[in-house]
Amino acid sequence: MTDILTVTMNPCVDISTSTAKVAPEHKLRCEAPRREPGGGGINVARVVQRLGGACAALFPVGGTSGAQLLRLLAAEQVPTVPVPIAGDTRESLHVRDRSTAEDYRFVMPGPNVAASEWQACLQHLTRMAVVPRYLVLSGSLPPGVPVDFYAQLVRLMRERGSRLVLDASGPALAAALEAGVYLVKPSLRELRELSGQALESETQWRAAAQQLVDAGRAEVVVLSLGAQGALMVSRQETVFAPALTVPVSTTVGAGDSFVGGMVHTLASGASLRDAFGRGVAAASAALLGSGTGLCQSADVERLHREVVLQVR
Repeated sequence: MTDILTVTMNPCVDISTSTAKVAPEHKLRCEAPRREPGGGGINVARVVQRLGGACAALFPVGGTSGAQLLRLLAAEQVPTVPVPIAGDTRESLHVRDRSTAEDYRFVMPGPNVAASEWQACLQHLTRMAVVPRYLVLSGSLPPGVPVDFYAQLVRLMRERGSRLVLDASGPALAAALEAGVYLVKPSLRELRELSGQALESETQWRAAAQQLVDAGRAEVVVLSLGAQGALMVSRQETVFAPALTVPVSTTVGAGDSFVGGMVHTLASGASLRDAFGRGVAAASAALLGSGTGLCQSADVERLHREVVLQVR
């Protein structure tokens, strides 16, 4: 087994295209579509693979779209652990309006996953002879999967020695944090929902993140702040990274690139601070791409030299 394993319960085939102008009622003539593997943990695995790391992706998969997803991942040489399901793997659509440079993202709910199918995912993980050092739980949960699925997985795999990395939202995020994870990467919106507070200043951001650490819900909180940068809070230190100045072609995949950059660096034995800086560079590199292309290794290396870490 690899050092890193990602779990994506709601994978997809991401279809991206563009049109001259998005408008109601009219036929919108689009460019030839681009198809890429998608879903939070799958994207993290793709990033780790690009950065030269060892990472496998576990996910439920079914139907013709699921077969296409497997072909796309094979083309990128991402090791997969597919768990068959009866339903069809979802597709998602990303359309760029060329007249405004605005992106429209149409996200489908995903297939209904039966209890026996999501339990098969749990069973596969618990039966592994060698557990991954880092287990990344990322993305939404499809219909049929209980909101405490990540929490169940956290409890099972933490006992086996894995470090749990979480990038989720809503009730699934809250439930998993109650179980206690190694690292969580919420957005500011997600942290506001968790805390029930407006969180309008850096002091308030830090305090809310510190509360998660002090309560034992996460050892490390990495707060992504978009154009304002990123903040990392642990028991040892608090570090802020101002946003890098890069031309923004898309924001799709920046968060997954952040997680991939951090986990790859941690698995290589680097410090938490170094991993945070690499994550910032990977997220910034993803802004340069198109569709769901994620970050490229050369861009990450170049931008990493520009990252400034400020100890608070």
